[in-house]
Amino acid sequence: MGQAADTIVHARTSMADMHSATAGTALAARSAITLSVHDDLASIEPIWRRFQEIADCTPFQTFDWLSAWQRHIGAPSGVTPAIVIGRRGDEIVFLLPLSVERGAFTRRLTFLGQDLCDYNAPLLAPGFAPISASACADMWAEIRALLQATPALRHDTIALGKMPAKIGTQPNPMLHLDVQLNPSNAYETDLGADWETFYSAKRSSSTRRRDRTKLKKLGDLGEVRFVNPDESDLGKTLDTLAQQKTKSFARMGIGNLFAKPGHAAFYQELATAPQLRGLVHLSRLDVGGTFAAVNLGLTFRDCYYHILASYDDGEVSRFGPGAAHLRELLKFAIERGLRRFDFTIGDEPYKRDWCDTEQLLYDYSASATLRGLPVTALALAKRSAKRMIKHSAPLWGLVVRLRTTVAAWRKKPDAPSIVPAADPDER
Repeated sequence: MGQAADTIVHARTSMADMHSATAGTALAARSAITLSVHDDLASIEPIWRRFQEIADCTPFQTFDWLSAWQRHIGAPSGVTPAIVIGRRGDEIVFLLPLSVERGAFTRRLTFLGQDLCDYNAPLLAPGFAPISASACADMWAEIRALLQATPALRHDTIALGKMPAKIGTQPNPMLHLDVQLNPSNAYETDLGADWETFYSAKRSSSTRRRDRTKLKKLGDLGEVRFVNPDESDLGKTLDTLAQQKTKSFARMGIGNLFAKPGHAAFYQELATAPQLRGLVHLSRLDVGGTFAAVNLGLTFRDCYYHILASYDDGEVSRFGPGAAHLRELLKFAIERGLRRFDFTIGDEPYKRDWCDTEQLLYDYSASATLRGLPVTALALAKRSAKRMIKHSAPLWGLVVRLRTTVAAWRKKPDAPSIVPAADPDER
């Protein structure tokens, strides 16, 4: 069952029949919610777009982001959307973008586009938070029953990853499930009204002096300019980002994200589609005729999201072009009137240097059938081991050294790849 025909499954909640009248007002509010499940994105595009204008969400839950992912990556690999919409009367109170992925032996329920979303969550109407924990758990049980009642959406395992504790100002109701910590955290800083005041507060005088020295040396190599490329230059800028990342991550032994089908086309659409110019911000730092550093970020509401970054590994790399570009991005966000700068998921040291807030992210894994039991057990064990390693400096340092050594030993050139933003101070 694919995108050609939408499957809609409705279920009126029955909580009033399952609990006594003394359960309270939160349960009464819960019992008025009607659920529907949709597998065709086009059929719900208008209501999704209207709802995201008022809902608490991140840019990774917008229709443009997830429909592009499904078009280029999901549909070709057999992913079936499972968009759950909760309504109270005629009003939408939440939209939960799930999907079912087909594996060799099992089918997995996950967030739509999960791997390329730094945050995964439902879209919530204002005021959704007062629904109680027990009511959320009951609602999740109903959602699972609806999905399992639809042949195309049946699944053996559940793997929901990278869920933030809050969605906008509201607590994330998904955290009422039996969640575990994700191996990585996310980082964010509040932006002030003035760049110089912000910069002085975040960096010591000696660090600022060192930054000025490196910037001067970059200037000796050519004019240093922060560039927002026009439409005719977007494709070349994105290609440069990919080529720069190819070299950097081949040396580090990082897997090639863009070796997977559809990934290059996905980012190409994000970077070049005219209708996405308000969401996607592609920029670079030029030193003379060299694209010294490139970044793809997102501007959504009051926040700048730092997503993908790269730098040239030639002569300019000795003077920190990536770090200089990051400073220009922070300045750009302040001048745009944005209030927050989100470094997103990843525990690179430079993020701690700039951030005010460290965000814990959460995962939920469960088996839905007997066939899914061993898969879920293995996933839980791997997640625990990965978090332990990543949060132990000696162990993580050993992993990085081994990975780099293996990459140098193989010396195999990778195809162009784009991966999440690396440490600018590495430059």
